[in-house]
Amino acid sequence: MTNTVYKGILKTWKDDRGFGFIQPDNGDKDVFIHISSLKGMARRPNRGDVLFYEVAQDAGGKFKAINVRIEGVELVEKTGKIKKLWLWLLAAVLGLVSAAVAGLFDVAP
Repeated sequence: MTNTVYKGILKTWKDDRGFGFIQPDNGDKDVFIHISSLKGMARRPNRGDVLFYEVAQDAGGKFKAINVRIEGVELVEKTGKIKKLWLWLLAAVLGLVSAAVAGLFDVAP
């Protein structure tokens, strides 16, 4: 099943609350957008941005934008949980190695 991608302009945006409304290019009713639907964008949206999005219904039956992309804004690579785990593991190993080296050079009077 293919999802239809729509285009519209961010009509309103409340940055402190993380939501706003998109005015679709096709003239339909404004569509709700939440910051969580903009995963991976290099910046937060600004009023007037051109957005590409899909539409879904929430649990209450209202329509909302999902999988939203801001025209001209790059996607940023996310640091996955696995990468973070390796960083923590590396830090722990380096800590143990440095403690062992310090113990080797500890000279008693």
